[in-house]
Amino acid sequence: MEVAGRYLHRPARGRGQGCGPHRRLRLRPRGTPESSLVGRNALGPVGDRRGRTARSQRELHVERPASRRLREPGRRRPLVQSAAVTEGLFDFVIIGAGASGEAAAHYARARGASVAIVDRDLFGGSCPFWACMPSKTLLHAAEVRAHGGDYPWPKASDRRDYMIVREHRDYPDDSDHVRSLERAGATAVRGTARLAGPGRVIVTHEGTTHDLETKNVIIAVGSVGKVPPIDGLAPAGYWTNVEATSTRTLPRSIVVLGAGPSGVEIAQYFARFDVRTTIVAPRQVNPTDHPRNSRLLAETLRRSGVDVRTGVRAQRVRPRAGPDGEHVVDLSDGSSVSAAVIQLSVGRTSAAALGTLGLETIGISYDGADTLTVGDDLRVADNVYAIGDAIGHELSTHLGHYEGEMAVRIALGEAVRADFRAIPRVVYTDPEAAAVGLRLDQALQRGIDAFEDTIDLTRTSKGYIVEADMGHVTIVVDRANKIVVGAFIGGVGAGEAIHQAVLAVKLRTPIDTLAQTVNAFPTTSRELGGRFASAALKLR
Repeated sequence: MEVAGRYLHRPARGRGQGCGPHRRLRLRPRGTPESSLVGRNALGPVGDRRGRTARSQRELHVERPASRRLREPGRRRPLVQSAAVTEGLFDFVIIGAGASGEAAAHYARARGASVAIVDRDLFGGSCPFWACMPSKTLLHAAEVRAHGGDYPWPKASDRRDYMIVREHRDYPDDSDHVRSLERAGATAVRGTARLAGPGRVIVTHEGTTHDLETKNVIIAVGSVGKVPPIDGLAPAGYWTNVEATSTRTLPRSIVVLGAGPSGVEIAQYFARFDVRTTIVAPRQVNPTDHPRNSRLLAETLRRSGVDVRTGVRAQRVRPRAGPDGEHVVDLSDGSSVSAAVIQLSVGRTSAAALGTLGLETIGISYDGADTLTVGDDLRVADNVYAIGDAIGHELSTHLGHYEGEMAVRIALGEAVRADFRAIPRVVYTDPEAAAVGLRLDQALQRGIDAFEDTIDLTRTSKGYIVEADMGHVTIVVDRANKIVVGAFIGGVGAGEAIHQAVLAVKLRTPIDTLAQTVNAFPTTSRELGGRFASAALKLR
């Protein structure tokens, strides 16, 4: 690669990097695009400092910068080696290199298709750096500490930094993700992508423009945390998942607005490290889950020291109006809570990325919604597909992987469609809560003659062994077809045991077959098998 002369090499189109010669291709310079620093003003003076740093280094960011998100002196994020091209035709151009985009790229290369994948920030996306991996690492450390282990915060913070490749630096290193894509033969491009009509994508980076021609486009732009229009929130400042998973200094106190999976997990690990923690839920905790799971999660948080406020909303923030300069959040029931940090877990949106993507150039009238609407073919236009957070299904890495691979399969002409009936959902607290498929009320609304079969986990062999004092295993059964359409587990091992039910829902396995399947004793999976056997007897 010879950047100074604006020449770069692109991996050959074969199945591996060694298949065929590299071609020497010229890049065209263009005017420097403005950096996008989403949410910087909401951070106040700290955000202004971050903004000046980023602008001076001509960086492009997908999410609002995290706490202490500073670049190493004299370094900036380079144009990735295998830059985009001005000639030739790709089979796929993938816009976004998060979990779903990476999965699509790797699968397409495994099928022998040529791929360019573009991202303006971290290759790998949120999951390895600002979401799944750091949050689960901190949950583990907090669990060890809560059960008497030696795991102080500095040790937990260091371990988290190791997991997100941020040791002895202030921003994660995504080079492993880039190298993995390049080893697979994909062309990785750092920059901002915009559609420019059917089969054409323009990418800009630091004054350079790259014209990409492609047979298929996959939109995998990810999402950022929503910022609700609450009076006083902007001057007070706030955290999203980025700051909550990357902070190296524990806040004195925190109020988490929103009680979905992310908010619940964040609340537990901060509380277990002795941070005064409040969580505010407009409805129940984890509101789309089974009520038994929701109750278990609420009680789990209370036992961890979290002040759980359900059925209320934040109506106003009074910056620095509380003790020791804490922010006061006024709630809809007339009460209030104060905290040094306001953490937002009120949902995700892809609107900012979608609004600047140039969807109108491919005939899509975008209305500013949080997500795009697609069917089971994941198609938004001819030869254009959308996956991951941008289509608004369950926001999870495992679903993103599935959607990425399915989009490629569909684009390559396979007679397949995405199936969203059996997607596992897990909250990784201690203990866990897991789910798949339909609740009883959802099944009945769809006209299914359904019933529940449940058992109190505390009255099972597994429950006795681990001294459980709460938990359950519940299944939802289609009486007419004698199949399982939903399953819910709260308690030890829930996140592992749920997968037997995932397969059962996916394959529409007869309940009698499930009842005859042998599960090891004593496990949570065996208790799930017991529910299958119980339901099978009821259907005789």
